[in-house]
Amino acid sequence: MAATEPLGADQVLDLYDRALPQVYGYLVRRCGSDAVAEDLTSETFMAAVAACQRGEAPRLSVGWLVSVARNKLVDHWRRQAAEERRLESVAVLGPDEPLGVDPSELSERRALAVLAELGPHHRAALTLRYLDNLGVPQVASELGRTVHATEALLVRARHAFRTAYARPGGSDHAG
Repeated sequence: MAATEPLGADQVLDLYDRALPQVYGYLVRRCGSDAVAEDLTSETFMAAVAACQRGEAPRLSVGWLVSVARNKLVDHWRRQAAEERRLESVAVLGPDEPLGVDPSELSERRALAVLAELGPHHRAALTLRYLDNLGVPQVASELGRTVHATEALLVRARHAFRTAYARPGGSDHAG
């Protein structure tokens, strides 16, 4: 891979404008979630900028950015698989189990049921933050994200959880 000179701000903005629709389109079609595609698109451009700053980027093109996006998507799938394995340890009651009479227990069961219905990225973030009591930097490290991206994910996840919890009968939100 041939090193290049660092790009100027105008060049980076031009490349971003030209490549954004293709990179985002590539990701959203493969991951099926606007929020995940937005996160991965951001990660793609951040990685490209970092590679340019280190002088490690090849001649920049939309094709190269799509290949970076492909790598980010593979990383996402790996993280998602690891999240699924971690989430298997969270006990979620099945619909056929008796509800019991203690209202606080009922609330906990409902919360766990709603949590189970969220998308894996939301479940993982909320589980690590609130069930495992990890701080945001630790959650970010576990998920392989930046602290800033994790804070944004937690905001979206809390909103999705509150919305689903307030809905009668649970959640149909896939996150």
